[in-house]
Amino acid sequence: MTGLSSRDSELLRATLQDAIVKCSERAAELLTSLSPPSDITPSSDTEEDSQMSDDINPPLSGPIPIVVTSNTNPREARLETQEANRYLLAKSYFDCREYDRCAAIFIPENPAIKMQSSLKGKSKASTPGSAYNPAASKHPYLQLSQKSLFLALYAKLMAGEKRRDEDSEMILGPADGGSTVNAQLGTITKGLEDWFAGLNQEDSIVGESQAKNEEEAKKWLTRSVSLYPYNWGAWQELGLMLETVDDLNKITPLLPKNIMTLMFHLYTSQELYQSTDPYRTDALDHYSNILYVMANRPKLAFLAQLATACDKFRPETCCVVGNYYSLKSEHEKAVMYFRRALTLDRGFLTAWTLMGHEYVEMKNTHAAIEAYRRAVDINRKDYRAWYGLGQTYEVLEMHYYALFYYQRAASLKPYDPKMWQAVGACLDKMNRPREAIKAHKRALIAGYDRDPSSSFGGADAREDGQGVSDPETLYQIALMHEKLGEYAEAAAYMSMTLACEEGPGDDADGGTPSHGVGVTMTTSRARMWLARWEFSRENLGRAMELATELCQDGVEVEEAKALVRDLRSRMEGERS
Repeated sequence: MTGLSSRDSELLRATLQDAIVKCSERAAELLTSLSPPSDITPSSDTEEDSQMSDDINPPLSGPIPIVVTSNTNPREARLETQEANRYLLAKSYFDCREYDRCAAIFIPENPAIKMQSSLKGKSKASTPGSAYNPAASKHPYLQLSQKSLFLALYAKLMAGEKRRDEDSEMILGPADGGSTVNAQLGTITKGLEDWFAGLNQEDSIVGESQAKNEEEAKKWLTRSVSLYPYNWGAWQELGLMLETVDDLNKITPLLPKNIMTLMFHLYTSQELYQSTDPYRTDALDHYSNILYVMANRPKLAFLAQLATACDKFRPETCCVVGNYYSLKSEHEKAVMYFRRALTLDRGFLTAWTLMGHEYVEMKNTHAAIEAYRRAVDINRKDYRAWYGLGQTYEVLEMHYYALFYYQRAASLKPYDPKMWQAVGACLDKMNRPREAIKAHKRALIAGYDRDPSSSFGGADAREDGQGVSDPETLYQIALMHEKLGEYAEAAAYMSMTLACEEGPGDDADGGTPSHGVGVTMTTSRARMWLARWEFSRENLGRAMELATELCQDGVEVEEAKALVRDLRSRMEGERS
């Protein structure tokens, strides 16, 4: 990094190395790095009933096991050393996804009592005398190191997630919804509250929150990244709770002033795309969405084959294959693959949204609404799901609902003209033409300099980066003015619609002329409207010119011929 001095670079490198080791131990991804060397002497104090009080300070003799990282807190260092062997055992259980066994190493729990509690339908997973007893003089959590406590509680969290998915059964089934929750959240939250209450000092704890109290979660995550800024998982959890730039600005003064905050700002401001490798499937579903919008079937077919050969049991792969079948209009097969993606990962946002699109194509509006709602429950910043909800309710002719969802989509994607066009069309159906005009004008502004990253395609976007006004939007504005009786304004917008056929004209230097849209159904309708308008104003020459052009265009031919006959009879009558 050119902006840092040599000393600062060395310090940052050492800090990041320490962060990698600490976070790897807590993330349970590098089991092989935790294998102790053969010359390490294990601690003799490893009995399950051995507890350490604050006044015990055993000497640290011999080398520290590799599982114990450097810890400046003497008490935590002592506890980590004593728990080293049990931590390795718990860590191995965690890597084998035996989460209950992992948690029981440090927080014993009676399976029989737990099962009885589950059968009785209790929402709390803990029972007196099992995991912890808040009334006890010494809280069991306080007798564990923070690292072991994190592993045990995280294992409980994962066990609850696994059990919740099992109880949910099939995708969109009767038990798949908000009624099925992680029963361990209450236990973990209460245990951490008691743990913090029992501390005599401000120590750091690394963790994540899945409770619905987001403001409380923001507070704890902000505190977590302030105490230990190099835990990227905590930053990511915090980013998921920020919906707007205003939310980011509110918490910025509370964040530490270091390079991690800068990385967090970059992460929350834009989507991160990394260079791919032959076996990388991350974000492959987004690429397949682009190929789907482009209707590039050969490339999408090749991508589906490539992803399937790499790993067919990845949700990204299932979405790629689902997009391929959707492009072939085999919507039932597409839904099957999107369901398979959600079976692998129920929180996979893309699959919920795409499955909603397929249900719309299959006219199953109720299933589409449920799929879109699940998508926005996962990420309320997903404008595609909000837009899909608006489309579905518009099909059901529930325009007030559709307007609400379209407005949410437009607020999340204000520079996509499709969003504002949908808002304008919905306001028109609700007989609110004045507001519809404002929405369509907003679409014109957004579409003139089209964002090339728009996911809804850009067939009318110029290759040189200059936008072209959308004739359909101009035509709709003209119709709104006609409804309001403002015929002069309507005629002006009809003329602008007609001008889109040839574009703005030649460049100033006399170079290549700008591209127009050519003759379309929309421009022909505008030409017909203008012909009748000029006829009503007794401007027969201009009306005849427009009507003759209509006959040549091959659009609205019969009406154009009828108008020409009326014009000729009127002109002959005036001559006579």
